[in-house]
Amino acid sequence: MKKYILRITLALIFMFAVFSLGSMSWPSLNAVLARNFGSNDRGMPVLGMIFSGGTDVLAAESGEVIFSRNKNDPASRLPSPLGSWTALDHGDGLISIYSRYAEHEIPFTQTYVERQTAIASSGISGWSLQNGFYFMLFDRRERRWINPAMIITPLQETRPPQIISVDLRNAQGTGMQSRNLTQGRYTVVVNAAGAGRQQYAPQKIICLVNGAEVSSLNFEAVSARDGVLMVSRNGLVSARQIYSGYPSFEAAEVFFTRGQVTLEIIVQDISGESRSVVNRLIVN
Repeated sequence: MKKYILRITLALIFMFAVFSLGSMSWPSLNAVLARNFGSNDRGMPVLGMIFSGGTDVLAAESGEVIFSRNKNDPASRLPSPLGSWTALDHGDGLISIYSRYAEHEIPFTQTYVERQTAIASSGISGWSLQNGFYFMLFDRRERRWINPAMIITPLQETRPPQIISVDLRNAQGTGMQSRNLTQGRYTVVVNAAGAGRQQYAPQKIICLVNGAEVSSLNFEAVSARDGVLMVSRNGLVSARQIYSGYPSFEAAEVFFTRGQVTLEIIVQDISGESRSVVNRLIVN
């Protein structure tokens, strides 16, 4: 109980800190959100929002221009996964980054931009594969990437997210196909996505065993610790571990004792919609 109360308290503190920054605007009026924060990108998390199409890339909030890279910069002779990109400082350690848009022909000379000002055009640069751009939020004080949906009003969805599959792997990494298991430790691997045609990452994956919560995987932020990306799952866990089973997520590590076991998985999205699935197991 104390552990549960502490986790709720920390979550409330995080939410208060984020929303105290104020609500930002969408960085485009007509681009389509193709992939959201936390999506599994071939074994690593997407650290922002990837948009496709559209015209202008807009400043989500007023801020000071602290960096802008275009193809005519001397540094541009070196390859960059971000391609052309611009970073704005909004105070309190929060930075917004706009990247992989169309290459600038003319150097970007503004030192301060107002909210919803066009700072670039959708296009292709860096590691992008389609016309669009990549939007990220970084908290320099806490050294973490923040899910933009925590600050920007998320897309409303009336349908619950999808639970595509729930798999169990034993200590040797072997997948379990039967509902009859031997006592021991297992990894719970969940393939889940938002509703609709776009395969968005969920906001949270909760694992319960016999009605008690044993794990909560959250996609509110991705932290950087000594050069290693960390995701919140009952504490910070290496992103490489959580995302290793592309396109799924390692949602929990559980220990099953002998008897009948009920394993429930709950998936929630940023709009508050949720879906659950229950598996009844026999442990020998």
